[in-house]
Amino acid sequence: MRRFQLKTFLKNYNFTLAVLVILLAVCGIFAVNSARSSLMQRQMLGVIAGSVVMIVVSLFDYHLYLKYYWAMYILNTVLLGLVLSPLGDDAGGSQRWLDLGIRFQPSEIAKILLILFFAQFIMIRREKLNTLRVLGTSVVLILVPLALIIEQPDLSTTIMIAVLFCVMIYTGGIYHRIIFALLAVFVPIVIIFVSIVLQPDQTLIKSYQQTRILAWLNPSEYADTQAYQQINSEMAIGSGQLLGKGYANNEISSVKNGNFISQPQTDFIFAVIGEEWGFIGCFTIIALLFLISLQCFLSARKAKDMAGRVICCGMGGLICFQSFINICVTTGLMPNTGIPLPLVSYGLTSLLTIFFGMGVVLNICLQSGFSERGNTPTMNLDF
Repeated sequence: MRRFQLKTFLKNYNFTLAVLVILLAVCGIFAVNSARSSLMQRQMLGVIAGSVVMIVVSLFDYHLYLKYYWAMYILNTVLLGLVLSPLGDDAGGSQRWLDLGIRFQPSEIAKILLILFFAQFIMIRREKLNTLRVLGTSVVLILVPLALIIEQPDLSTTIMIAVLFCVMIYTGGIYHRIIFALLAVFVPIVIIFVSIVLQPDQTLIKSYQQTRILAWLNPSEYADTQAYQQINSEMAIGSGQLLGKGYANNEISSVKNGNFISQPQTDFIFAVIGEEWGFIGCFTIIALLFLISLQCFLSARKAKDMAGRVICCGMGGLICFQSFINICVTTGLMPNTGIPLPLVSYGLTSLLTIFFGMGVVLNICLQSGFSERGNTPTMNLDF
């Protein structure tokens, strides 16, 4: 491998994306501190560790670990399987965590591992992607982790990973006629599915999941139960008006201070931001999320191979769609799903895995820049 000059490195490194990611994560530290101050120190350490991980990962050729894509898939499957074993840790009626000395959530790791796996899987088979054999194999491979995650149960993450799979397959170059054919089948199935799950005696989803949907459709009937958090979340965001009530305020009228939202540091962190930072704060967070997603999609255009494009679009899709779902939940536009706001909500597993994924995107940008000059970046910087 040939060395490259520091000047060339700095020219091709996507500092814009790195700064946006760190800036949003810092906003998350302040939001978590306001929501639950006892967790602020852990969130800060997570951001510092994540930033280091992102920078280090960005310096290594992403092809080095894509070689082990099957090992990633097997590791992911094993971790998700262990969650359902006696080693799994139950909390809030769901068994989604593993405690192996360190407590973490494998379904969050699964998002990144599956993006990396399918990036290499699609690139190797890109010429035959539109064949029944490859598409069928892809579907089977994604159904295994989806089945394990939905058993936890974690319907929101299941839907999120399914969406990421669609984004990656589309990026891989699936024919539009296949997409239209699938939509022609999928849309009626969704309509039938929704009509069935709304029936009192349905067995397709858990009873609490059905109740969440009913509470979303008829919030007034569930105002003291399942719709309680969403109603209060909407009130909190609306009460912030333009500039908010002030950071970490102690107003008695505050929805957060009155404990009207349980776990405000995770799924409903956007409600805290809306109440205390107002419309300006909400717009800032949404703008940062949008710009990070945009940078990922723009990086995909510069990637030197299919794997790089799939990874960039996968990470962009993760930030974009997960943010969309979380914000829609807090504003009452979607049923409560229990999905965190990327880089903002408290949760070290989600935080560190997203930082890792962004490090890969940064390296893809770096690799594309050096490929144009015939150089391969290494850790040897020639000053």
